[in-house]
Amino acid sequence: MTRPLTAAQRRLIDAADPGTGRLRGTPAQLAALVKRGLAFRHPRPPHDHFLTPAGHRMREAEPEPDPVGTDEQPATGVFAARVGGEPSAPESGPARLREVRGAWQGMLELRRMTNPDGATDRPCGWERSHLVQAAALALEAAGHRPADADGHGGYRVRETPQPEAVAVYEPDGEALRACAATLERAGWQAGEYTEPRTRARYLLASPRRV
Repeated sequence: MTRPLTAAQRRLIDAADPGTGRLRGTPAQLAALVKRGLAFRHPRPPHDHFLTPAGHRMREAEPEPDPVGTDEQPATGVFAARVGGEPSAPESGPARLREVRGAWQGMLELRRMTNPDGATDRPCGWERSHLVQAAALALEAAGHRPADADGHGGYRVRETPQPEAVAVYEPDGEALRACAATLERAGWQAGEYTEPRTRARYLLASPRRV
């Protein structure tokens, strides 16, 4: 289990620049946030540190009523987009909607800070190394419904043998095309295909480079 944040780490996250997510702290404090996946070190000089999507999500989440911060999810700062078909998934509702929107805004900021030209209309390096989560975040943030635990009634994002590509399944043809449109707006290339064995329609999506 991930250790809870220290009071100092929470203060650093709360004090991050509201527009850019830029952090200020000692090298040890910043390195600890990087290790936890809540911050990243910018590759270009002066190598400042900025919040990751998980860090943005933690900063923007409403504080829990427990004053000692024992609630596991806010303490760890872990956010996972719904890929569809999970055996146990977070409940939908206003709190989840805030988390997803905060994570998506954090992702756009991560694109702006890490893409060489500052572009926010195409995926960044983090997304290319976390394809399933990145595609799922784009879909969930746009309001698409993930499949339930039995794999029914919504999208499912899955890995594929192809490099830099994920498969998106959605039994409803119109909803599948809507998923394709969402991914394309989010900077992905998506084509519709049919599985030879099952005849199921699916999207093959990959991050756009230019």
